[in-house]
Amino acid sequence: MKSKPILFSIIASALILTVAAINIDVYKFPFKTTYEKLAAPTQKQITCLAENIYFEAGYEPVEGKIAVAQVTINRVLAGNYADSICDVVYQKTKSTCQFSWYCDSKFTSRMNSIKDTPLYYEIRNLATHLIVNYERITDVTNGATYYHADYVNPGWKKLQKEKQIGRHIFYKSKQDTIDRNKGIL
Repeated sequence: MKSKPILFSIIASALILTVAAINIDVYKFPFKTTYEKLAAPTQKQITCLAENIYFEAGYEPVEGKIAVAQVTINRVLAGNYADSICDVVYQKTKSTCQFSWYCDSKFTSRMNSIKDTPLYYEIRNLATHLIVNYERITDVTNGATYYHADYVNPGWKKLQKEKQIGRHIFYKSKQDTIDRNKGIL
């Protein structure tokens, strides 16, 4: 009798992963490639973006994952933050991490173990397509360079609220000008 709930859980998990993988295809990225076909420096930037998406929005809908990735890319394009995706993800202001997971050993200690999961491969595939196509896709955040979860209130009065996607609320700073022609790699 105990095997039925386990079997049901396995089938339900497989369906969820299948639907999640299908949802990425909805975006019809103009250029398609694989992570393995890209140069090592590009793979490094994709890995940083994938880790950020995983820990910030791993269980969000695809739109939420894309929005978190877009904020990371927008910070590179704005020029007010770091000059690469990895540097943006790992950036600290004084001793505060810009992305909270990076300063939390509960998350960083799992870095190697996540990389063999179907969810991580899905996210890395999404990150690959976002980086390769960033100049050709619509920014779902409308230029946001900040976000927070809907269950916290950081009191960002100087930032302009753009929209909510999934569990995150996205903002942009009036000082940030996104240069969509600037390279991100």
